[in-house]
Amino acid sequence: MTEIESSTTDQQPQPRKLSREARREQLIEATIETIGRQGYAKTTLTDVSRHAGLSHGLVNFHFETKEKLLAETLSYLAEEYRRNWTTALEAAGSDPARRLDAIFRADFNPTICTPSRLAAWCAFWGEAQSRPLYQEQCGSNDREYNRVLEEICRELLAETGRPGDPVRIARVLRVTTEGVWMDLMTMSAPYDKEEALCTVFTCAAAFFPEKFTSQGAVSSGSAGYSPQAGPV
Repeated sequence: MTEIESSTTDQQPQPRKLSREARREQLIEATIETIGRQGYAKTTLTDVSRHAGLSHGLVNFHFETKEKLLAETLSYLAEEYRRNWTTALEAAGSDPARRLDAIFRADFNPTICTPSRLAAWCAFWGEAQSRPLYQEQCGSNDREYNRVLEEICRELLAETGRPGDPVRIARVLRVTTEGVWMDLMTMSAPYDKEEALCTVFTCAAAFFPEKFTSQGAVSSGSAGYSPQAGPV
């Protein structure tokens, strides 16, 4: 496993007057960092409060139990992830290759593809007791992501005239991305995010060589589009 960056030991005093939502977000962010360092099972409310520089009682006030805090943390991560890829998709326009390019790049957005967030996701995936919680919190988001990916693959097959099952191709693309995320967490010397993204694009190029290279979607010639940067 790669080393997860930990916060400094000395916590700075926290401002006392924050809104309820801001305080809850602060505690959830502390939970993500704590799970990243210690794992799902070993995370305690005391650990979270210490990392946040707040009292144990304040954590209890906002979340009552560890189970509720973890559920809220998973929900927060799931909504953050959903908002990230849907925003990228909306900005990509209607071209299916650009849409797929945008979804892949969104998965490696530096704001969500961080050591602590990757570790937290892996912890939620890996804990058997979290699976019912995961399905409850993330099931609808997963289904929507899969539906969009399948729709894009269906459009790309129609454009290229290539045979193939869009559902299976979408599944291969999804598990490739998830596998690369896992590599970034579990390899003793992981490759960087740029190489991770190239790996995913290489998978897309295997199915749609007319539309992708290892660097991303091939420009259709429209002004204002860079395969490396997306819509500009």
